[in-house]
Amino acid sequence: MPAARELLLDAAFAALRARPWNGVRMVDVAAAAGVSRQTLYNEFGSKDGLARALVRREAEAFLAGVERALAPASATAAPDPGARCAAAAGWILRTARANPLVRAALTGCRGERLPAAAVPLLPAPRGPFARSAPRPAPGAAALTEAVRDRAVRAVSGTAVEQAPEVTLRACEAAVRLTLSYVVAPGASDEEAAAQVARLVRTLVGEHDAEGTREGTRPEQ
Repeated sequence: MPAARELLLDAAFAALRARPWNGVRMVDVAAAAGVSRQTLYNEFGSKDGLARALVRREAEAFLAGVERALAPASATAAPDPGARCAAAAGWILRTARANPLVRAALTGCRGERLPAAAVPLLPAPRGPFARSAPRPAPGAAALTEAVRDRAVRAVSGTAVEQAPEVTLRACEAAVRLTLSYVVAPGASDEEAAAQVARLVRTLVGEHDAEGTREGTRPEQ
């Protein structure tokens, strides 16, 4: 049987689907989970604490899904950065459409139905694409960086700090393009994923072609 904490988070998520967060009552969440209201307060301290825990759980589940989508189809599959990023794009689009908390965390736009914790402030992202960030950034920026870093690791097979610059830039572009479809859907998930694949292959292919040209020496 799931622990009381998970039962309460499940009940809170179900309640949020049915009504705006300001209409969700702690007593109802506790009753739906089959525990006492005191147990609910012992676990989360307050309604805000429940909201933060719920958003954190959904974000962690979302990132775990991104990692699964980025994984190769088989141990012997040939590396294809475009296909990996396209699979992740499909997962992101499906999840953002089905889960309002994930959509809010990715876009920074929570709307009136969601708790304020849906777009928490997190530490400013670190890395080559955030060198100039002077202040804490919205949770959307940190979550976007987390997706990008997972894509970089999946595509390059190395730590982010050791990955080629072209891989960093291709994965950054793939994530940004995917998020543009989250904010303003303009195609089917399949077409959006195909666009992501084409973008990544173009960026990587152009870099490889440039490297080939630079490595060519005229005959003496």
